[in-house]
Amino acid sequence: MTDRHNRPEREAHWSFSLDAEFGCRDITPEVTELVTRSRVRTGAVIVSLKGSTGAVTTIEYEPGALADLRRALDQLAPVDIEYAHNAAYHDGNGFSHVRSALLKTSISVPVIEGRLEVGRWQQIIVINLDNRPRQREVVAVVVGDE
Repeated sequence: MTDRHNRPEREAHWSFSLDAEFGCRDITPEVTELVTRSRVRTGAVIVSLKGSTGAVTTIEYEPGALADLRRALDQLAPVDIEYAHNAAYHDGNGFSHVRSALLKTSISVPVIEGRLEVGRWQQIIVINLDNRPRQREVVAVVVGDE
């Protein structure tokens, strides 16, 4: 899709409904499509999740790797310990903020020869880390030369 000046589309906004505490989705197809539509040959795509209780990362999107990531997060930021955030806001999601900070809410991925440069077993995923289901807003921008 192009704008009124017939320039390629270089940004996208997506909304994903995700389950609580580790609802995740592979968004590689959406990001790949945006890169293709952008016509950028050399550059990068920046993918960012709006919010402080979710994350965007890359991983092999398969049950074993996802279970391993969740187990690691359970060890680094357990659900059932005291968090100052919970004492202040009484929402029980202090662990979600810590996990989000550890994983981060945005990534950049190179675009080379017009293709998203991810490994064969590497997918871009969005994760809801909050203690309740959430509608997650994701924004992506492709920058570079056509």
